[in-house]
Amino acid sequence: MGNRINTIMQTCFFALAGILPRDEAIAKIKKAIEKTYGKKGAEIVQLNIKAVDRTLDNLYEVNVGGANSNLHILPAIGDAAPQFVREVEGVMLARQGDSLPVSKLPCDGTYPTGTSKWEKRNVAQEIPVWDPDVCVQCGKCIAVCPHATIRGKAYDAGSLANAPESFKSIDVKDKAFAGQKFTIQVAPEDCTGCGVCVDICPAKNKSMPSKRAINMESQLPLREQESQNWDFFLGLPNPDRAALNLERIRQQQWQEPLFEFSGACAGCGETPYIKLATQLFGDRMVIANATGCSSIYGGNLPTTPYSVNSEGRGPSWSNSLFEDNAEFGLGFQLAISKHQEFACELVQKLAGILGDNLVSQILNNGQKTEADIYEQRQYVAQVKELLAGNTDPDAQQLLSLADYLVKKSIWIVGGDGWAYDIGYGGLDHVLASGRNVNVLVMDTEVYSNTGGQSSKATPRGAVAKFAAGGKPAPKKDLGLIAMTYGNIYVGSVALGARDEHTLKVFLEAEAYDGPSLIIAYSHCIAHGINMTTGMSHQKAIVESGRWLLYRYDPRRTEAGENPLQLDSRSPKKGVKDSMYAENRFKMLTKTKPEDAKRLLKEAQQDVNTRWEMYKYLAERSLKSEE
Repeated sequence: MGNRINTIMQTCFFALAGILPRDEAIAKIKKAIEKTYGKKGAEIVQLNIKAVDRTLDNLYEVNVGGANSNLHILPAIGDAAPQFVREVEGVMLARQGDSLPVSKLPCDGTYPTGTSKWEKRNVAQEIPVWDPDVCVQCGKCIAVCPHATIRGKAYDAGSLANAPESFKSIDVKDKAFAGQKFTIQVAPEDCTGCGVCVDICPAKNKSMPSKRAINMESQLPLREQESQNWDFFLGLPNPDRAALNLERIRQQQWQEPLFEFSGACAGCGETPYIKLATQLFGDRMVIANATGCSSIYGGNLPTTPYSVNSEGRGPSWSNSLFEDNAEFGLGFQLAISKHQEFACELVQKLAGILGDNLVSQILNNGQKTEADIYEQRQYVAQVKELLAGNTDPDAQQLLSLADYLVKKSIWIVGGDGWAYDIGYGGLDHVLASGRNVNVLVMDTEVYSNTGGQSSKATPRGAVAKFAAGGKPAPKKDLGLIAMTYGNIYVGSVALGARDEHTLKVFLEAEAYDGPSLIIAYSHCIAHGINMTTGMSHQKAIVESGRWLLYRYDPRRTEAGENPLQLDSRSPKKGVKDSMYAENRFKMLTKTKPEDAKRLLKEAQQDVNTRWEMYKYLAERSLKSEE
């Protein structure tokens, strides 16, 4: 067989080089293919050759103008953008980066954040349009938007005084904000048109059952109008974060996202989790990001989707390699902890200047809630005011470290290729350290960024590179391995299945004083699904038991309670329907139907066994074992 394949390749080369006549080469290739793959393979090759030949009859010249044409590959960056964006990143966007002198580039390698908003890609043919009369204000469309192009706000009616004529608003339904107005607004030039928001919307128009509270309409006729509405919306005051109920998606999603307009795929399943984290903790986040999809859409030149709020606070982000990202993040934690420790020592040392009351407030603030964080920042502001102009060396050192008195939220972020495979040794080391870090694993069950190779997170029966015949082994249970330590918070979530469960896990994990691990199911284009219905598909795989929702919280053990809470209901259906809704499973039924049948049966047994094991572990009574 190997010799025949070599013959095919050699014949192709001779034909391309003009050594063999085309017809003779085709006949020779066809004969070799028939011997190797049978007549069906030869027929497919012949069809491919015909398709190539027919393209020659359908090539037409498109006149795009001469060398001095005004044609732009990408829209020019507007004058409103900062100078660096216009003169450096704008040049890169126009694909003229080679013309930049070194003197224009940042000497320390850092780039400004919040620059993706200046791109205005205009890639969507259709964008979502909000119907306020049908909307139930649940916030689900905002939560699942992969590019943060859908936003919601509650605000005083007086803020509408200068609103554009087409700007939509309605009374807030939430009683906690009674008397205020509410708007959902879309950024038309940043939206990718994936339609995930429409698919997730639960509100149906009773007079037009095919319509929902948000519907897709042509972008071009709406672009100018909705761009004006978007600009006005951004100028509306954001709700007071301390007044929001962060355990309810409908209110929590009014928080400003500090991750927006990334270059991720339309309908991406990963980015909503990052956006959620930045909404909750972004003004004090420090992120170590493993190489992969999240590093490409998170920090690829020329623009950056991580942004800042009106006070100039936002996530600090840096990328490391697959194999050492966990250690990279641990380094952040060790350095920040030492800065915090030293700052607290200086606060005590300078009590004579700061006052015992302020010192006590700073050192005894648990910083567990938004209100606590806000108070701590006020205390830090007082410290800076009291020490301003003080030339004492200790005072000068405290001024340089004062911001470390506010709790930092350290996140180690990456995909399953990093967490389950290449970086697993380092991840295990960091989790075992007991240090207060938060790990977010966006599990696509395959190496997404590098072309769809099988990982240890790939489930049994899935076709991927290095598993062309369907992965023969079951998926590695990263969460169960982490639970064996007993002191790690572990959460398994799927935003499309239960959004408020996802929200609860993020809040509990970040509040836990120790290592936490969140494993987030992330649908991916590599799965071979309709990305528009990605969130609905997440719900389907949870209902089939392929993905479990649970929380393992060591703090419950202290109260004599079982630390494991199984938040999934028992599987409603078999795995067949949800598996064969994905091409990565379905294609095996075409190429190796008998193997597909066997692997489907084994995959169902995997799900049954795992469900029974988790159910048993979650139902155990700790008290009965004493």
